[in-house]
Parts: sequence; structure tokens; C-alpha cells
Amino acid sequence: MTVNEALRLIAGTMILVSLVLTQFHSPNWMWFTAFIGVNLLQSSMTKWCLMMTILKKLGLKESNV
Repeated sequence: MTVNEALRLIAGTMILVSLVLTQFHSPNWMWFTAFIGVNLLQSSMTKWCLMMTILKKLGLKESNV
């Protein structure tokens, strides 16, 4: 698994979990979903993502090439 694949897996899982928590626990979990979206926007503009840095340090490869 590459860094990009792991990042997409983590982000998608976090969004789905927060939506389930919004439905069954509290509407305030939508703030967590918004936080994930803001982080995705920030990383697209700055080309830096903390989760990608963490995944690289854990030993995941940049790409399959």
C-alpha cells in the first residue's frame, strides 16, 4: 500500500465514521467532517499533509513506480 492509497483510506473511513456518529450520536460530529474537508483543501494548496508525513515515517512507499 502506498502513502496516497493509505491517505485516501484513512480520510474516507474518518468521513464515514463521523457521518455515522452524526446520525446516531450527536449532530456536532459534522464539525469533524468539516475539519477533514478543511484539511484536504489545505493540503491541496500547500502540498503538505501531516498524515502523509506520518505514513512515510511508518514506512509506506511514495508510489508503485
